[in-house]
Formats: sequence, structure tokens, C-alpha cells
Amino acid sequence: MKILIVFSLLLAVALAGKVGPPQQQVPQKHLVCYYDSSNFVKEGLGKLIIDDLEPSLQFCTYLVYGYAGIERETYKAISLNQNLDLDLGKGLYRTVTRLKRKYPNLKILLSIGGDKDIETGEDAKDLTNKYLDLLENPTGRARFINTAYALVKTYGFDGLDMAWQFPKNKPKKVHSGIGSFWKGFKKVFTGDFIVDENADAHKEQYTALLRDLKNEFRTDNFLLSATVLPNVNSSLFYDVPSLSSYIDFVNLGTFDFYTPERNPELADLPAPLYELPDRNPEFNLNYQVQYWIRNSFPANKINVGIATYGRAWKMTDDSGDTGVPPINKVENAAPTGPNTVTQGFYSWPEVCALLPNPNNAYGKGANAPLSRVLDSTRRHGVYAYRAADKKGENGIWVAYEDPDTAADKASYVRTQNLGGVALFDLAYDDFRGSCTGDKYPILRAIKYRLVN
Repeated sequence: MKILIVFSLLLAVALAGKVGPPQQQVPQKHLVCYYDSSNFVKEGLGKLIIDDLEPSLQFCTYLVYGYAGIERETYKAISLNQNLDLDLGKGLYRTVTRLKRKYPNLKILLSIGGDKDIETGEDAKDLTNKYLDLLENPTGRARFINTAYALVKTYGFDGLDMAWQFPKNKPKKVHSGIGSFWKGFKKVFTGDFIVDENADAHKEQYTALLRDLKNEFRTDNFLLSATVLPNVNSSLFYDVPSLSSYIDFVNLGTFDFYTPERNPELADLPAPLYELPDRNPEFNLNYQVQYWIRNSFPANKINVGIATYGRAWKMTDDSGDTGVPPINKVENAAPTGPNTVTQGFYSWPEVCALLPNPNNAYGKGANAPLSRVLDSTRRHGVYAYRAADKKGENGIWVAYEDPDTAADKASYVRTQNLGGVALFDLAYDDFRGSCTGDKYPILRAIKYRLVN
């Protein structure tokens, strides 16, 4: 009897220790990780196979596999590389979705578009028209929905990401003094550049497409997300107040405001967190996020896009030697990097190799390290450069994302109570650990900041 009394007292004390106000559960932040499968078939150090992809999945809540596209004549949703994606038993569609057995908390989505649906001999205008033509065609929309649903269902995806290829904004130059006056004066007579004459109709049609897709997906509880690609005007093509009823979250491409392709004669920071002085007020992460919030889209459904790469221009002897942006008189894109094999487009490990390190400490000319310029305000981003020599050669200017700047943006996500981060792309993070020995350092920095 005494033992029973003692046990009852101990139990009462233990329960009393738990009495108090209920603990609030902090919603988990999304970490949406993009994987462009074109990097699976690359040669060299940029090749990202599934074995190298796997270490990232412990950090991701969603994996977005890209990219599928649209068949021009039929409007069917199709794989853009059927030999890679659909090969019986060995295709990447099934290989990737089978990863859920090992990572049961991971959701895997198939992405459509992503600026990757490029056909041979087709220019950018024709390509965009294919996506706009589908919106205007009720029969095409129905066929697209049915075939997109079939791809998701057949290959075991958890949903679909719509990285729709809307027309891009026209690049805008930095003006000052008389230039700003003349720009405003000229605008009175010429008007704004018209991206799409039927934008209002396409906005309405796109909303209807998402509504019908969501209705098709409800039975299977499939997810539906939208990715707003860089330099696509949300106000033109997205009925923001309506979309929250149809999509589970939106991923905002808040980077690439300046690129060598879009701005071959002007180098500038491509992904600032906040507005830069004397720049277009829309060209920053904060503006893009606040636009969606102001238009009644739930903050907890907004994922901020963070790039894992840098944009690089070639500095000339007329570009100066300070490196302070914006820099005029650059000469298009910097030389091709060994991993991305793309002019003016450097993955984080490629940028890291150009920064001062033991391997280039005594390098000269094209092998000399770049000078890194930090952002003490943590508002605009970092850049590095090597001024052109006396012959006008070997000049490089690159602005990029690194683990520290990515962590700063993850802190912004927490402060603003946003949904999470969308990382573009796992293939451009240091997945081999060549820089510091840590694999996926940008991804890790984001994850750590989101949870701590």
C-alpha cells in the first residue's frame, strides 16, 4: 500500500512539472531544392549524378526535378529527354522518386518549363509563344492537364511545379543626371516597352489553368506549386490574390536582375537583398516578396529564391580598377568556367577557386586571384574582381552568392515569417566539397539559419 502511495505522489509531481501554457509549435520552413537533370549528362566536374545528389536530401523538404516541357503541336506535357527520364527501369523519373523510400519526409515534384524548354532552331519569342498559345487554347489546356497528371501519377511524383515560361521584362539600364531626364522625356512619346499585348487575358487564362490543375490533383492530394522565373513581371501574369486558393506555395526567382546576357555592357549586382541606390527599385529580393504580400498572398506560402552561382563579366581597360558597381564598358561575359561550361555563369565552387587560396597565391595574369569585396551592410551581396592589365586582358568582375550571403537571406525569411527558401540549383552548390571540404555548403548554411 505504501509503495502505491509513493508511486502516486511521484506521478503527481511529474505531471505538475508539465503544467503550464501550451508550447507554440513553430512551423517548419520549406527548403525547396531544384535539380536540373541536364547536369546528370554533363561531362567533367559539373556532372551531378544521383549518388552525389543524395547527401543534399537530408536538408531538403522538397526536391523539384526539372525539367519537363510542352509538345508544340499537341500541347502535351512531355519529358524533354525521354532517354534519360523514361528509360524502362533505369529512367531518372523513377530513380528519383524511389528516393522517397530512403527519405520518407521528402516530397518530390516534377517541374514544367524553367526556361529549359528550348527546341532546335527556335528563338526565344517563338518558345514563349508556345506557352502563351497553350493558355489561349481550351482544348490544349485540357490535354496539358491530363498529360501532366499522367506523368505525376505514373512515375510517383508528389506533385507538379509550374515554372511557366512567360515573356521576360526588357533589360533596363542604369541612368543618372541628363540620362534620367532624357529617359523620362522620351518615355512620354514612346511609352513603356510592351512585354505582352494580351497580358491581361493570359493572366486570367493562367489562373484558370492552375485552378483546373488543382481540381484534377485533389483526388490524389498532389501538390501544385508555381515558380516565378527571374525577370518575369508578377503584376502582368500572376493574379496574386486568387492564386493562394490553387497553389500550395510559390517560389520567387529573386535573382538574375543583371546578367551578361541581358546586360552585356553593364555589370551590376544580380541579386541584392534590398534596393540599391540609383537602381530600379524592383530589382531586389525584398521588393519582389513585398509585392506578393501586399497583394494578399499568404507570407507562409512564399519561398524566396536563392541562387548557388555567380554572374561574371569581362572587364576591359575602360572598366576602371576599383570594381565598384555598376561598371560600364564591360565586354559581355567572362570566360567559360570548367564546371558549368557556360560563359559568364560560374557555380559557387568555380567562384571559390578564383578567390584567394593557396593554389593561386602566386598566380599572375589569368591565374591571379580575384579581389573579394564584402558587403558590411548585409543588404546587397558580395562581388570579386580582377582589373584588366595594361593590355586590356584578364579582367573579370563577378557577383555571386556564397554561404554567408545565402544565410543572410535565410534570416530575412525567418524575420518576415515567410514559407522558406527555394534553392536554384543543387548542381551549382559545391556538391563535391572542393572549396572547404564541406559538401553543399550553401544549402547547409541556409538550413542552419532557417532552424536556428
